[in-house]
Amino acid sequence: MRFLAYIVRTYPRRTAIVLVSLWAAALAEGFSLSSMLPIVSTLPQLGADALPEPVARVLNLLQLHASLPVLLGCVMLGMLIKSALALLANRYVGHTVARLATDLRLGLIRALIHARWSYTVHQSLGALSNAVSSESMRASNAYLYASTAAMLTIQAMVYAAVAAMVSWQAALACLGAGLLVLLSLGSLVRMAKRAGRRQTRLFRQLAARLADGLLSIKPLKAMGQEDLLDRALEHETLSLNRAVRREVTSKQALKAIQEPLMASLVACGFFLAIRYASMPREQIFVLAFLLARVLAQLTKVQQELQNMTHAQSAFWAIHDLTAEAEQAAETPGGREPPTLTKAIAVEKVSFSYEPDKPILRGVNMVIPVHTFTALVGPSGSGKTTLVDMIIGLLTPTAGCILLDRVPLAEIDQRAWRHSIGYVPQDTFLLHDTIAINVSLGDPACTEQDIRWALEAAGAWEFVTAMPQGMHTLVGERGATLSGGQRQRVAIARALVRRPALLVLDEATSNLDEASEQALCVTLVRLKETVTILAISHRPAIVEAADCAYRLEGGVCSALFDRRWPLAVSQGKRRD
Repeated sequence: MRFLAYIVRTYPRRTAIVLVSLWAAALAEGFSLSSMLPIVSTLPQLGADALPEPVARVLNLLQLHASLPVLLGCVMLGMLIKSALALLANRYVGHTVARLATDLRLGLIRALIHARWSYTVHQSLGALSNAVSSESMRASNAYLYASTAAMLTIQAMVYAAVAAMVSWQAALACLGAGLLVLLSLGSLVRMAKRAGRRQTRLFRQLAARLADGLLSIKPLKAMGQEDLLDRALEHETLSLNRAVRREVTSKQALKAIQEPLMASLVACGFFLAIRYASMPREQIFVLAFLLARVLAQLTKVQQELQNMTHAQSAFWAIHDLTAEAEQAAETPGGREPPTLTKAIAVEKVSFSYEPDKPILRGVNMVIPVHTFTALVGPSGSGKTTLVDMIIGLLTPTAGCILLDRVPLAEIDQRAWRHSIGYVPQDTFLLHDTIAINVSLGDPACTEQDIRWALEAAGAWEFVTAMPQGMHTLVGERGATLSGGQRQRVAIARALVRRPALLVLDEATSNLDEASEQALCVTLVRLKETVTILAISHRPAIVEAADCAYRLEGGVCSALFDRRWPLAVSQGKRRD
């Protein structure tokens, strides 16, 4: 019921149209069946006295005589109206199913995009991909099952109402017996619900394990350890198989038990009516037909509710994941526009994920504008963490970071990041053209902007030598380019929006010595237009830099700084 309440609150207009259409369709069908009753049960005495009261009122209102052609016309008209309204309802149901899946996907994607980096980095990409693709579809199908159950329930109520025109006692007894049977089978519905929850959890685990395994398949195969991945995936898959088997068992058991029980009820009722009832046999046959339809619809209602309870586990899983990501949303920061005309100053900055395990302790550092600053240190010393705080992805536990003597906490975070170009260690290239890889499809980037960025990154020479120039496809993950070429395209991507700060996170670690030297020459030239901060273990980067700092044990020390006096005066915090 919680799922249905959520759908009604979220899509009130669509839900209202569906319910009204279903009720109108069911009433049209009921009118059609009511018109058929005198034809089937009292054809020899056909007349106004044999008509059910609703049909008689409509015919009197239309000033029509209760003849066989008129009643047959009422039957056909009722069925046509019912079909048209059912089509309208089903159309809205289909559109809402698609809308629900789209809203769930976009809601999760947007929540993740705007979540704090410290939250996003701990999420499994495989699990998130599964939520966006598989879980969203299963979740939207829950609405389809719920709508089908609503349609069948309304139809059953109309059939019961028509049956009550013949004998309300028999209709009431049949409904009571049918509901008693459905309640006795409720455990199978709950079994499907538990199986659905388990499947959702196992699907997510399998997707996460598969994504991680495929990303590491090359080293696993190189070491002959791919069987480890095989066994792990086999365990997850077999667990999922057991959950699916429980779902299938509950569904098939429900069908297998429902049908003979409902058939027994109809048979017993038919026998008692013929044996003891005083009504004509024609009416008994009509009553048996209507009540059989009521019971058949009720069994289908329970089956659809079982499907809904199974599928809604995916809905609540993606709903809860979205809510969790929304709670981890980034704070908007300040409103000051960012400027970088003097220096970035890091003053007594400390950071820790856990209170008793500090990563950085009282770090002081100055990055003068239009200089090439290198940050070195052993792995795990906090270099990337410090850079993430300068970018604004993390917030210092203590101390502050200043841009031109303005605390970063007072600055518009998104505007600051718009002025940053970032080159990661692992360059990712799309299976697209060089131009798209540089601009990432941003329509604001013109071909002149792309060419300038490629020239600034030292990539224009090899790009013009390609068959279609900047419109040449680079292949999967840039397979047609060398490591140095891929790195230069990544730098061009970081430069195309003409940033104020260029950050390189171990950007030369995968390059050979010649490519690294050429890239250092490019960086030295670039510092005339952009401030550069590079994390690196490589001596060539340190030699090319104007300033260098070393992080070790959470403590920062200056290696050299050719502009230290100027940097100190420019980085001093404002009063």
